Amino acid sequence: MATSVDRIPAKPARPSRAGTGAPPPRRIPLPILLAGLCLALPVSLVCGAGLGASGLSWAEVLRYLWAGLTGGAIGPDEVSAYTIVWELRLSRAVLAAIVGAGLSAIGVAVQAMVRNALADPFVLGISSGAAVGANAVLIFGALGALGIWALSTAAFVSALLAMLLVYAVARTERGLTPLRLVLTGTAMYYGFSAVTTFMVFAAERGEAARSAMMWLLGSLSGANWASVPIAAGAVLAGLAHLGWSARRLNGLAMGDETAAALGVDPGRLRKELFLVSAAVTGAVVAVSGAIGFVGLMVPHAVRMLVGADHRRVLLVAPLAGAVLLIWVDILSRVVLAPAELPVGVLTAVIGVPCFILLMRRRSYSFGGI
Repeated sequence: MATSVDRIPAKPARPSRAGTGAPPPRRIPLPILLAGLCLALPVSLVCGAGLGASGLSWAEVLRYLWAGLTGGAIGPDEVSAYTIVWELRLSRAVLAAIVGAGLSAIGVAVQAMVRNALADPFVLGISSGAAVGANAVLIFGALGALGIWALSTAAFVSALLAMLLVYAVARTERGLTPLRLVLTGTAMYYGFSAVTTFMVFAAERGEAARSAMMWLLGSLSGANWASVPIAAGAVLAGLAHLGWSARRLNGLAMGDETAAALGVDPGRLRKELFLVSAAVTGAVVAVSGAIGFVGLMVPHAVRMLVGADHRRVLLVAPLAGAVLLIWVDILSRVVLAPAELPVGVLTAVIGVPCFILLMRRRSYSFGGI
């Protein structure tokens, strides 16, 4: 005899949003995506050199770029225009590409290192540590004997000191654990931020405080060719190490036990990632200030396009970050021309809605992190 329970028709199971019932995200084939970004990068660099408030024609811009690349001659009456295109705009666009690539790649590494989808290159407190040194130069004129190198030197040295402090506090007998790294980095971030805020309020000159605030919000206004080699060397070295460690990052992102079962030493790898992340973050922050959201947003967007495999993500993320930051820097120069917006303000304006849309996508689970 059938019971009342037997007679109730069973509802069909609703497919899970995060499980196999959700349709897989559409992904662009990796070769096509890489080809598109490799084409977009030089085009963006040319646009970065050509767009601005000076009103130069594209023919002039291309001629000056060709003269700069080949060592060609220019007329005496063209020196100022050539300086704008080659010395000011192009160096700034190249530095924006380097910084964007570095922040994006380190964002991927930090999210795997601490297994936290909300982590970015600044979660370790390195950027706020660099801000202390930078503000000491901008507000109090420290290291004035170093001239144009004073700001980047002070920022980089204070970033390294912050790294050592975070490492000393976070390290335990079991090594570096994700939770202690995040908590220590967050605590140091607030501590260093308090110091920089006090320095801004203690500034006797309003212009010095304004320069400090521009740096704290991220700005490439001080870019020059002299600052490119150091930042480029640090970013290229970091990318090389991360590319070599991509397989191990896949294991680490799945948890320490899984990583150990796959033959990865999670403690040793986490130390390596910490040192690489701190060094690259310190180098790029020293020349650009604290530009937020790039290292948080780009890794997630790239995972949505190519999947969670770090071998693929680390190929695409640096290129995507480079192109993104070039165009954000262009916008910062032209939106309120001749005034200039801090780059970090625009990355937040773009990043917040994009990140909200990412979280609302049913088929995206933050790369399994």
